[in-house]
This record gives sequence, C-alpha cells and structure tokens, in this order.
Amino acid sequence: MSLSSRFANTPEIDYYAVIFSNSLSDNDQGYESMADAIGKLALNHPGCLGMESTRDAFGFGITVSYWTDEASILDWKNDAKHKVAQNAGIDRWYSHYELRVAKVERSYSGPKGRLTV
Repeated sequence: MSLSSRFANTPEIDYYAVIFSNSLSDNDQGYESMADAIGKLALNHPGCLGMESTRDAFGFGITVSYWTDEASILDWKNDAKHKVAQNAGIDRWYSHYELRVAKVERSYSGPKGRLTV
C-alpha cells in the first residue's frame, strides 16, 4: 500500500469529519477483525467519502471518517451491524473514547505548492 493511498479522497470543502479517538482496554480479543469489517462496511455506506486511521503501540487510536452530510452520519450511527460493534467497544474493547463531529470548511494538502521562508 502506498502512503498516498492511506489518505481519504475528499472534496475541497463542505463535508463532515467524524473523529473517533480511543484507547484499547486489556481485553482487545476480536477487536482487529471487527474494526476491519466495520471499516469496510462504513466505506460502502451511503454518504461516506473515505477514512483515515492509525493506532500506536500503546493502544491509542484515531479514526477520521468523512461524510457528505449529517444525515449520512446519523444513518451510519444507527446501522445495525455498526451498533453491534459500538456495544462491543463499550462493553469490552475501549477503556476510553471521544467522538467529535466537525464540518470541514477549509482543507489544504502539501507539500507541493508550499511556500518556503
């Protein structure tokens, strides 16, 4: 997988980001396979523009998913298979998590075109 393929392909502006930061608990058995399956399901869900995700050696992870609108986000939140994963996360996989929803009004990429001072 190339580095550039790890970046979501999003429009320039006016879309939404769901930022899910979490710490895994000591009981993470089954987490990786569920995360892979749910990630693939999300990417095929109507309104999903893409996703970027990373996890460090200490179990701290951040996944940012990008969506066309808030209705698509709510529809995904209430998806039956996603609900199963959410409940497993709450019951056993996460020691803590934060979820934030933001409207993207500006975006930049680089380093191409970056000014040097």
